[in-house]
Amino acid sequence: MSSTSTSAAKSPPHLQRTKTSSQLIVKGKHFLMLAGELHNSSLSSAKYMSTIYPTMRHMSLNTLLGALTWELIEPVEGTFTFAELDACIHGAREQGLHLVLLWFGSFKNALSTYVPGWVKTDVNRFPHAHVKDDMGRLKTTELVSPFCEEAVAADARAFAALMTHVKEIDGEHSTVLMVQVENEPGLLGDSRDRSRIADKKFAEPVPTDLMEYMESQRTLHPMFEKRWPDFQQSLKLCKNRSWEDVFGPGIAAEELFMADVFARYVGRVAAAGRKEYDIPLYANCWLNTDDPSVLDLTGIPLGEGAPTVAGGGAKLGVYPSGGSVLHVLDIWNCHTVDKGALDFVALDLYLHDYEWINQQYRYRDRPLFIPEQKADDAGMRRTWLAYGTYGCIGCSPFGIDTVNMDEGEMNGWRRTYGLLGKMSSRILQAQAERPEDMFGFFFDEVDIKKTGKEQWRRTFKDIDMEVTVERSFVFGRPAPGYEIVLHEGDSKFLLTGAGFQTTHFVGDEKEVDEVGNLSTLRTMNGDETRSGACMTMPTEQPDYGGFPIRVTIPARTYVAEVVVYSLEEKEEHF
Repeated sequence: MSSTSTSAAKSPPHLQRTKTSSQLIVKGKHFLMLAGELHNSSLSSAKYMSTIYPTMRHMSLNTLLGALTWELIEPVEGTFTFAELDACIHGAREQGLHLVLLWFGSFKNALSTYVPGWVKTDVNRFPHAHVKDDMGRLKTTELVSPFCEEAVAADARAFAALMTHVKEIDGEHSTVLMVQVENEPGLLGDSRDRSRIADKKFAEPVPTDLMEYMESQRTLHPMFEKRWPDFQQSLKLCKNRSWEDVFGPGIAAEELFMADVFARYVGRVAAAGRKEYDIPLYANCWLNTDDPSVLDLTGIPLGEGAPTVAGGGAKLGVYPSGGSVLHVLDIWNCHTVDKGALDFVALDLYLHDYEWINQQYRYRDRPLFIPEQKADDAGMRRTWLAYGTYGCIGCSPFGIDTVNMDEGEMNGWRRTYGLLGKMSSRILQAQAERPEDMFGFFFDEVDIKKTGKEQWRRTFKDIDMEVTVERSFVFGRPAPGYEIVLHEGDSKFLLTGAGFQTTHFVGDEKEVDEVGNLSTLRTMNGDETRSGACMTMPTEQPDYGGFPIRVTIPARTYVAEVVVYSLEEKEEHF
């Protein structure tokens, strides 16, 4: 190995720019996170985790996201303890797994329940945010005020101590890939903090640095511009004016005010940690749903009282005011990403239209990472779209350590992550250098309302060809499906997935080894291609619907290499 290669292998995990986004580099190699997020308390116990790691490997995961809480590492102010964390990191390393640490510091789900007791009980030193209840009465919340200088300073010291320690014990191993700074910060129960210090700050002019940033941007996020059209044209008239003068009276200005203070807080904590160990850092977002059309309620039994809060909430204060939702993302970028404190803002995605929200968080070619999403089969299918079309660096179903093995959910994730893992070198190469040559998709269970997307199309301009993907043909009930289509050059394509068919393709079913090498298992023709009309990639158990001839064969490898097949002739041949 050359000195350059050795140096790259020893460098800490980092993000590397690609043609349209960024990719994670681990030990000098491009890395596709096949991740799952643990329940909140799981990583607090190395003994518990020792029972979880083997199952995660069996499910073909390579990365686990787990919470590390401020209360556990600094139970006494200035005294840090990392013994349990060290044991968890060593256990993951022994199993060949990586970790993403979730720093539950001052904020977790817009509350401060994970701060140490010496912070929680000293409300004079660490005052809390105040909100108005439905009767207009002020009440104290379980949230340390983001305006509290003592709190942000203490949190930043603790986070810096954590990052220093991780570098000491893991800097040569890269078990820990990234760290999430806080968790879904914001304010619940009201549109803004009503404490005296917050009232004073709200009446002051919008900070100059934010105004200059907004003015310097060529464009702002489309969801911001939808609410404040022509905002940049009026900026010169808004200098040295209050939040309500600039953004209008009421909750709209109050939300931006809270976004400004939360983003500054998280930015300070993150910068303190990055100074000690420079690995990727990000913040996550509890999404809002003020537009019902962007919800995807597939499989959600809303009529039975399902918790719609998982979708985010339409009302400010039901979703956290000040969190990094789309219409305040520019403010978060101003104080975190564009200052180098964070690398990107991620999204916790449960009930939103998967394709639409992926597009929105790829804003300005930022990396896409989904630290929380549904862990069911519907969630599994959607990951193919994120990896294949939107260059996702990782998807992470939440509660992965309690996925229901009896109902086959584990097998679904094992198959998906097993396939994506074997194909990762090809996927990563396409993500980095030719994202226009790859796309992913999914088909949900068939329903009588026909609400799901039944056909996906992509035009490959270099060969002037449109690829159409439909559900795999069966005589009985069509199965759900998922796939990544990868154009390999000329008229050759690689198909990975199940439950679909692609028109005008013929080819071979391929076996793939652990490092992505392909070999032919079967040459497909006849019934398996519907006599040359398409390449059919069914599921393991296609429904024959009582038809006496088994013309649709079950899937075996879920991988095929195909070429374009067409009967079109030149005009002079007629």
